[in-house]
Amino acid sequence: MTTDAPAGRVAASKSQLAYEWLHERIVSHRFTPGYRLVLSQIANELNVSTVPVREAIRRLEAEGLVTFEKNIGAQVAMVDEGEYVATMQTLAVVEGAATGFSAPLLTADDLAGAREVNQRMRECLQHFDPRRFTELNEEFHAVLFARCPNEHITDLVHRGWNRMRMLRGSTFSFVPGRAVESVAEHEQLVALIEDGSDPVEVELAARRHRTATLDAFRQFQRDHDQHGPSHGGQA
Repeated sequence: MTTDAPAGRVAASKSQLAYEWLHERIVSHRFTPGYRLVLSQIANELNVSTVPVREAIRRLEAEGLVTFEKNIGAQVAMVDEGEYVATMQTLAVVEGAATGFSAPLLTADDLAGAREVNQRMRECLQHFDPRRFTELNEEFHAVLFARCPNEHITDLVHRGWNRMRMLRGSTFSFVPGRAVESVAEHEQLVALIEDGSDPVEVELAARRHRTATLDAFRQFQRDHDQHGPSHGGQA
């Protein structure tokens, strides 16, 4: 005879399984914007009931990755360039703040870890893989804001990263030249923290670093619009 507690844990694990399964497919663009999420089909695919699937979809809706409309149901959220820009601007603010709060609490080992990740990013430049570079970029910044004592801010940062994963596989696919500048700015950011700079100065440096990538993307858009789609593939 089973008890309610184990049953509850099983239900929770199934919900987590459904969440991770859906999340991976959305952020990898296997499920593209507008893709309908049919509960029964997903439940059959995962061999679970629709209950944990519904819970997973609610979590994804709260993260902005899924929308639910009457007479349509759940679908992968539609995106546009305006939303991408807004997400990048928001991420610049919250990630900058998280890094500023975290900076005085970072240890020498933390900074050494950040430099090690940045070195891997530098090596990645030799045979450039935009997606891998983006993964390492997230890992680098995660080290720098890991000790932020404000959990609400770090939650907003993670939500922003989740949103970015869905909006773009990698911005560096469009502006690969920005990757070289990014690695250099990372080293400057670590040095700033290492020198005990004012947290506000660190926050602003982290924010400028993020907005510089957005500026590069906007320049790419302007060049693309000016010269026509035949030049778009150069990025």
